[in-house]
Amino acid sequence: HERCLFASFPPGVLGYSLVLMAQGFYSANDDVVELNPSNFNREVLQSDSLWIIEFYAPWCGHCQSLTADWKKTATALKGIVKVGAVDADQHKSLGGQYGVRGFPSIKIFGANKSKPDDYQGGRSSQAIVDAALNTLRTLVKDRMSGRSGGSDYSRQSGGGGGSKKNVVELTDDNFDRLVLDSGEVWLVEFFAPWCGHCKSLEPEWAAAASAVKEQTKDKVHLGAVDATVHQGLASRYGVRGFPTIKIFKKGEEPEDYQGGRTRGDIIARALDLFSDNAAPPELLEILNADVLKKTCDDYQLCVIAVLPHILDTGAAGRNSYLEVMMKMAEKYKKKMWGWLWTEAGAQMELEASLGIGGFGYPAMTAINARKMKFALLKGSFSETGIHEFLRDLSVGRGSTATVGGGALPKINSVDAWDGKDGELPVEDDYDLSDVDLDDDIGKEEL
Repeated sequence: HERCLFASFPPGVLGYSLVLMAQGFYSANDDVVELNPSNFNREVLQSDSLWIIEFYAPWCGHCQSLTADWKKTATALKGIVKVGAVDADQHKSLGGQYGVRGFPSIKIFGANKSKPDDYQGGRSSQAIVDAALNTLRTLVKDRMSGRSGGSDYSRQSGGGGGSKKNVVELTDDNFDRLVLDSGEVWLVEFFAPWCGHCKSLEPEWAAAASAVKEQTKDKVHLGAVDATVHQGLASRYGVRGFPTIKIFKKGEEPEDYQGGRTRGDIIARALDLFSDNAAPPELLEILNADVLKKTCDDYQLCVIAVLPHILDTGAAGRNSYLEVMMKMAEKYKKKMWGWLWTEAGAQMELEASLGIGGFGYPAMTAINARKMKFALLKGSFSETGIHEFLRDLSVGRGSTATVGGGALPKINSVDAWDGKDGELPVEDDYDLSDVDLDDDIGKEEL
C-alpha cells in the first residue's frame, strides 16, 4: 500500500495541515476513539477488547483519503470491535513504540497487546471490517480452547504485555531482606521512569516475571528498583545507566545481565540460573496413579525405569540402578524432566502399554504425556547408554511409538520399597499328625 513516510510537512500543505492538527481527523461525534499516550494504556492495553487502530499524520494525503472509510468501519463495528486512531505525528513516542514508520499504519491489537499484528489488507471499510471479524473469530476460538494468547499479561502493565503483579518492587528498605538474605536467585532491573528504553523493557520484564514465577515454582524472582527514588541502592551497585539489570545469587557478587531484552531472552536466562542452582529432580517410585499422572502431566517428559524384582538383585543391586538414574537426573536437570521407577511386575498394564512385555529388565522409557508418545532405551542401562538415549531424545532423534490404548493405563496402588533385600514367600507348614499311614503299604512278602 502507498503510505506517507515520516517527513516534515510537504510543500503546499502546511496551512491545511495546521488546521487539521488543531482539530484532528475525528471528533466526539464519530465512533472512532481518539487515542494518545494519556489514555492508550487504559483504553487499549488494559482492555480485553479487540482493537484495530490507525496511526496517522494530519499532513498525510493517504490518511485523509482513509478518514471516511475509517469512520464507516468504526460505526459498523460499534459494540463489537473497538476502532481507534492515533495522531502519530503529534504523539511520536506512541507511534515509535509500535514501529510506525509511515502513514497510515493500521495495527490490530488482539490477545497479546504487546505485539499487535500489522493490517495488510485493502483500505475499504468492507475489507477492514472483514479482517477485524476474522481476527475476532480467531480470538474467540483460542479462548474456547483455553489459549489466552498472552492477554493476561497486558492487564496491569503500564507498557503493555505483562502483569506487573509478579515483578517485585524493591526499595532501600526491603532489598537486603528480600534479595540478599533469601538465598534464591534474583534478576533485578534498575530503571528510571523517564527512560525510554526502560519503558520498552517494562512489558517484556513483566511477562518474563510471570512465566519465570510459574516455571521455576517461584524459586527465581524478577524485581525492579526505581533508581531515581532509591539512589542509595543504585550507587551501591554502580548503576550508571538505565535500564541496568543485575543477577544476584547466594553468596556471590552480583553480575551484570548481558542477554537480550525480549521476554524470551530473559526467561531463558532465568531458567538457566534456576537449573544451575536447583537440586536434581526427585526420583519417585510409582506407588499409585496420582504419582504417575502428576509427574507426566507436570513435565515435558517423564523418564521411567522398570527395575528387576528385588529377589533378582537384592537391595545393593537395586540401589546401584537407582544411583545411575539419580546421576542422569542431575545431568539432565536443566531439561526439567520427571523421573520415576517401578519394580518389574508391579505395574503390568503400564509395561504392556509401553511394549516392555515382562522381560529385559532393567528397562527404561521416556513418555511425552501430551502427545502420548514414548521411546524405549535400546542400549545398556548405564550412564553411557542412558545418556546417549536421552541426548538423542533431547535433539529430536530416536524412534517413538504411541502409548498402547492412547492413554496412560491403569496403575496399581503398591507399598513403597522398604530399602531391604527381598524375602522369599514362606510356604504353609502342613500338620501330618492326623494322617493315618499304613505301614504295610508298599511292602512285599517274601
